[in-house]
Amino acid sequence: MRIAVLKERAPGETRVALTPETAKKFAALGATVAVEEGAGLKASIPDEAYKEAGAEVVTGPKAVEGADIVLGVQAPDVMTLAGAKPGAWVAATFDPFRNSDLIEAYAKGGFEALSMEFMPRITRAQSMDVLSSQSNLAGYKAVISSANEYGRAFPMMMTAAGTVQAAKCFVMGVGVAGLQAIATAKRLGAQVSATDVRSATKEQIMSLGAKPVFVESVEGIEGEGSGGYATEMSEEYQKAQAELVSSHIAKQDIVITTALIPGRPAPRLISDAQIATMKPGSVIFDLAVAHGGNVEGSKPDETVVKHGVKIIGFSNTSAHLAADASALFARNLYNFLSAFWDQEAKRPVLDEEIGNAVRLTQGGKVVNERLAG
Repeated sequence: MRIAVLKERAPGETRVALTPETAKKFAALGATVAVEEGAGLKASIPDEAYKEAGAEVVTGPKAVEGADIVLGVQAPDVMTLAGAKPGAWVAATFDPFRNSDLIEAYAKGGFEALSMEFMPRITRAQSMDVLSSQSNLAGYKAVISSANEYGRAFPMMMTAAGTVQAAKCFVMGVGVAGLQAIATAKRLGAQVSATDVRSATKEQIMSLGAKPVFVESVEGIEGEGSGGYATEMSEEYQKAQAELVSSHIAKQDIVITTALIPGRPAPRLISDAQIATMKPGSVIFDLAVAHGGNVEGSKPDETVVKHGVKIIGFSNTSAHLAADASALFARNLYNFLSAFWDQEAKRPVLDEEIGNAVRLTQGGKVVNERLAG
């Protein structure tokens, strides 16, 4: 069993799918591990560290030659997989709903694409969930980046020269990223409030010491949507929420938006008119900017100033924390493969529940039900 890891080639990608820690663990399972030279440098992992962990460091894409499994953060181009064994697995993120051409190419190439984004949100798969681990870091980074742009202190400070008031931070969307954003803003001393369309999140918001801001006149979603995500709301609810947000957002210094709906553009949460009500010097961080944006006028990796308000957001937020993001991502991949490791077969053998969820292509065809039609 040969496991290979290539250097990430997507623009702005700093993470790597294998660390010396997980390389050593794969070797302990009996696998041979090959890493492309320089694959971990942007995540502060030198080639020598991989060698010390028992991995083979190979120049260029030749690292995949003879590979049974290829690991990636973002799925590599099919051309770079030349030399991998027929039917080789590729475990990575594929952005399946937006990358149909890439997935078709994997099918034609005879590779078995395993999409880590499609990992089911079930208890036994929590340690394999790359979306959660990366979103956690993204929520943290959103607050830290906003604090840097804000130009004022987050906590209340009492000095001989007078009192500095605490920043007011509003988090929109209380998934993994939103919860971490709330926790981080609280740790920095801000006054934090948050909202979500799922009424079940009120308790989570309050447990972190933040104030829940919810539409009470129109019923929202009682529990979780599919896969733990929210779903689109009725027009009545959207109108009521817009009115509530408009009155609340005008008083905020920092706003973090986190809303995503799988397979669809990010929902618009903040309009230009609402931005205009905010105080000059306020900051909005749009965590969904790479998927169309929650905020009108937001642009990936650019600072947009509208009505004196800074609007920021990264196309790949967790990549701004390369070392920690790589460590968590690599552990997710190891947890995934090791959970199904068959000692007799000396390779992982996926069960039906998780295998059917993450498998995109097999036997030259696109097989995932979520991509049907």
